[in-house]
Amino acid sequence: MTVSTPSDRSADAVHADLDTALRYALAIGSLLVLMLPAARGSHGAIGWLPLWLVAMPAVAWWALHRFRLPAWGQAEDAEAAATPRRRRRGAVQARRRGRPAVIARPLPRAA
Repeated sequence: MTVSTPSDRSADAVHADLDTALRYALAIGSLLVLMLPAARGSHGAIGWLPLWLVAMPAVAWWALHRFRLPAWGQAEDAEAAATPRRRRRGAVQARRRGRPAVIARPLPRAA
């Protein structure tokens, strides 16, 4: 049994608040880019606006979740792992042949 301290609970609350704020920032930025043509352009002071309105909040949200990847194909992988793979029988690993020893001969000399 683990006991959570007040600092753990406050860290979880901050984590949840930051998660909510980043999701809202991503949603609002996505809507701005989709609905306002000016938000798809570039600004002289900050650069390309879709980067700051969509990409940066999305990467920050992803980093908050410690860069976990979505679990889209894990159900298929679990089924594939459950079925054993068949091994070919009788196949022997290839071995190198022994090469005959090369006798060092003196090189011909130029005159």
